[in-house]
Amino acid sequence: MKEANFSSYHIRKWFYHYEETLANETGKLADGEPVKKYVIAAAIHNPLANTYSEDLSVLVENSPELGKEFGRRINEIAGDNEIISYGKAVFVGAFGEYEHGNAFLTNPAADPVRVAVGGGKSWVPSTGKVGAPGATIDVPLAHKDALYVRSHYDSIAVSFNDAPRNDEILIIWSFATRGRLHARLGGLQAKDVKGENGLV
Repeated sequence: MKEANFSSYHIRKWFYHYEETLANETGKLADGEPVKKYVIAAAIHNPLANTYSEDLSVLVENSPELGKEFGRRINEIAGDNEIISYGKAVFVGAFGEYEHGNAFLTNPAADPVRVAVGGGKSWVPSTGKVGAPGATIDVPLAHKDALYVRSHYDSIAVSFNDAPRNDEILIIWSFATRGRLHARLGGLQAKDVKGENGLV
């Protein structure tokens, strides 16, 4: 077991990624503010690597503390930029199970992040996979208060040069300040969100 350095976890490395899109793929300038996207990821030792266990509490139990730290970090790097969309993913090293990664995507881990970005009402879209360092993963994004806001369905593709190692789980959160540039497929508009039930 590697020595814990954050709650009960051993975090080897934190990653940050930032994108600011000023025009769409055809070169048409943004309809308003640019899209600003942030990714924060933590490479965490997987204590269940190479084992099967019915009990995943060693991963889940202190995950709210990780959620608080992700929330603190997004507020720190986003500054005055309001977060409108969010998403999450896990990237599990080859000696772990996909289920080990999913242990970090549960509500106990996600709720502190919701609080940090202003109390998101919508569930957080998520994905994950087992893979090797340098592979790409697409992290989903959706409106934090109303899942049916079609203009905010988006994603961000990221890779990490040395993570996840075989005995690691890479926990990834994505955030955005608005929906897609020039979204024009109709549906519920962001300005009309009620934010009552996470859907509309």
